[in-house]
Amino acid sequence: MKKKIIGYIYCENKLGKDEKAFLKQAKKRNINLVMFNINIELNEKEIEKAKKCDIIFNNSAEEFAWEFVKTLEELGKKVIDSSKTFYFTEDKWIFYLACREHDIPTPKTILLSEHINIAKKELHEFNNWPVILKRIEGTCGEYVARARNLDEAEKIINKFWKKGSERLPIIAQEFIESPCYRVTTIGNEIVQTAVKNSKNWKKTGVYAKNIEKLKVDNSLKKIIKKVINICRINVCGIDLIKKNNQWLVLEVNSTPAFDFFESERETLIGKVLDMLVKKIKYS
Repeated sequence: MKKKIIGYIYCENKLGKDEKAFLKQAKKRNINLVMFNINIELNEKEIEKAKKCDIIFNNSAEEFAWEFVKTLEELGKKVIDSSKTFYFTEDKWIFYLACREHDIPTPKTILLSEHINIAKKELHEFNNWPVILKRIEGTCGEYVARARNLDEAEKIINKFWKKGSERLPIIAQEFIESPCYRVTTIGNEIVQTAVKNSKNWKKTGVYAKNIEKLKVDNSLKKIIKKVINICRINVCGIDLIKKNNQWLVLEVNSTPAFDFFESERETLIGKVLDMLVKKIKYS
């Protein structure tokens, strides 16, 4: 049987735990794993290598990775996950609208004006204090802050607008005191759950501590199924919180972490490779 050739996009100075696990699991499955490190200059030679791949997996959340993905898609290559998923993972306002359209419970959210006086008026009418302010793009809790009143909100908004290379829109979201619940899916299967606790009001990303397992109930299964259907992310990390014991979807992440439970890293990575092989067969 002809060896499957799977491309792997990552961004590291050297091979990390994920990369070593992917190489190990690929060898077990008789898969030729072709590595593309976007931390190193990518040239025409690398693109030619990519053309020979049956499918390519992107395991980097770096912005340049998305440009490389779009380049490969333009050349007709199938990449998991597609650049189209960027629409939901990197625009929190669009994801909120999609949830609302498909009856997926999510925190109350508004899009703020780019004019500070109008934004303050909108926050006054929103009247959810304290309020969470977020740029529509951002990862690991970056560009996310909590304001107790209009004066604090104004300072945060101006700080967000001054920081970074561009003035991106900001959303305001009701603050809900809750652990952050992560559900990881591969294909349509729930493969891992984690409760992310922290003394900090931010529970996601680098702020998470004391991670433990979460039992998936029927109501959660239904919500996860709806989320997968709208975002169509093959390897997805879904973050949720609870309000009055009811599930609310916070956001979705492509290229989710595999290291919540170190003992499960290789199992998850094996499932990703098995899913990619199936994609090759059906394409």
